[in-house]
Amino acid sequence: MSRFQRVRQWSAFSRNWHIYDAKWQNPFQSAKKITPYLEGKNKPIYSPFADSGDHIVVINSRHISLLGREWQMRVYFHHTGYNKSFPGGGAKWIPAWQLHSRDPTLVLWKACYNNLEGDLMRKPRMARLHVYPDGVDTVPDEIMINVSNEIEHTRPVPKKLEEHTKEEIEEFPRLWYPPKDYLVR
Repeated sequence: MSRFQRVRQWSAFSRNWHIYDAKWQNPFQSAKKITPYLEGKNKPIYSPFADSGDHIVVINSRHISLLGREWQMRVYFHHTGYNKSFPGGGAKWIPAWQLHSRDPTLVLWKACYNNLEGDLMRKPRMARLHVYPDGVDTVPDEIMINVSNEIEHTRPVPKKLEEHTKEEIEEFPRLWYPPKDYLVR
């Protein structure tokens, strides 16, 4: 076996580290993009009987976005295990906004967990998902050293007004021209 073939085989069987920026992304669409990497479906050696998945580092989970009123309408079920004889005694339904304010990583984590439903290897695969609420600065250096690939966004992130140059702002087509006697306060 030549050196090139040996390196190709090693890279096919090794666990790679990918980074995904969740800023302004829908967590459920992001989960559909992330879970194939956790399962190893992005590799040519994929088999449902072998665990060949990769590690995923998700940053900016604090800045995810949900559509419409989904922050208020989506609820997550949790049972505390307390007072099982009383109907609904330990059952808790927590809205997404409240869960996100408690732990900004949980909504995205639960979306990925539910996307792997029916998978017998769900727990070891979820152990390879590393979710951080803020940017790259909060990720430990031991993890960032391993990252070798970036997963594309599900939708493009718009630029803020401060991020546009003055030339881009002036070239933007105007819908309305103010009259000369228009006062700006």
